[in-house]
Amino acid sequence: MFYCQTPPQETRWLWEPYIPRGKITIIQGDPGEGKSTLALWLAAAVSTGRAFPDTEITQDPDLVIYQNAEDGIADTLRPRLDAAGADTAKIMHLNEQKETLSILDVRLYKTIQRVKPALVVLDPLQAYFGSDVDMHRANEVRPVMSALAEMAELSGAAIVLIGHMNKMQAAKSIYRGLGSIDLTAAARSVLTVARDPKNPDNRIIFQVKNSLAKMAEPAAFSLADGTFTWLGEYEADIAEVLSSEAKTPRPVERAKALLKKWLTEYPELPQREIMNMADSEGISRITLNRAKRQLHIRSVKKNDQWCWKIVRDDQMITACR
Repeated sequence: MFYCQTPPQETRWLWEPYIPRGKITIIQGDPGEGKSTLALWLAAAVSTGRAFPDTEITQDPDLVIYQNAEDGIADTLRPRLDAAGADTAKIMHLNEQKETLSILDVRLYKTIQRVKPALVVLDPLQAYFGSDVDMHRANEVRPVMSALAEMAELSGAAIVLIGHMNKMQAAKSIYRGLGSIDLTAAARSVLTVARDPKNPDNRIIFQVKNSLAKMAEPAAFSLADGTFTWLGEYEADIAEVLSSEAKTPRPVERAKALLKKWLTEYPELPQREIMNMADSEGISRITLNRAKRQLHIRSVKKNDQWCWKIVRDDQMITACR
C-alpha cells in the first residue's frame, strides 16, 4: 500500500496532550520523585472514569493493567490506589511470583488482546526488558520497542513505561532517560517528573517530547501529607530544576536525615507511621531499610507494636507506642 492511500486518522488521547491512546508514553525521573505516584493516580482516574485535570471530558470507567516489579501489592500499591480513589476491581496485574514478566512475554500480549485495557503501566521499564536484552544496545532495544508499539496500536491501549534517569547531568533532558536513545525514539510522548527544589512537596511534569501535538507547558502536582493534588500549569525551567537535583543528597542520605529527625521529634511514633511518612516523602521501602541498617537502627517489639531504636553514643532514640 502506498502512503498516500492510507487514510488520515486523528490521535486519540487518554489525557491530552500527555498520554495518547494506541501509543507508548515514557514517564521518567529519579527515584522518589513521584513517577509511580503519578502513574497510580492515572490508573485510578481510568478505573473510575473521572476527568483528567485541565479537561472537562469524562470517560467510561475502564480496565487497567498495572505491573510493578519493585513495590509490594498488598502493602504499597493497594493502599496507594485506595488513597487515589481507584476502583480496584478494574485494575489487574499478571502474577509474577513464579515467572517474571517481560515486554515480549506472550502472557502480556494475550492478556492485552483479551481484556482490551485502556491503560497498561510497566514500572519500571528496566525490569520488563528481560535478562537477555541490553537496554544500552540499540540493536537489542529496537525490536522490543517495535513489538510494544505494535501491541499498543493493535489494542488501542495507552502504554506507559516508568523509567529512571541516567547520571548525565550536562545532557539535554531528552537524553536523560536510562538506556538507549531508541527507547525515547519509540515513544510518542516523554514526561520528566522532578521535585521543585524551592517547594519540595511539589513535583513538576516537563514534557520533553511530543510527536503528536504541541508540547505541553510545565505542570505540577503536590504530595503534601502524602495527598495527590493537581496544581496545574507551573512556572519552572527544566535545566535549572535538574541542575538543582544534581546537588541534592542521595536518596539513602535523605532517608537517614529524615529518620534521625522523626525519631528525635516523635519518640512515640509507631513503625507503621514511619513507613507511611516515608511513602509520603517518596522514599521506597528498600531505601528506608538501607538507611535503617546504616544508622544501626534496631527493631524491638513492645506492647504488640514494633519500635525502631537508634543506638548512638550510648543514647537510645525510640519510636514506638
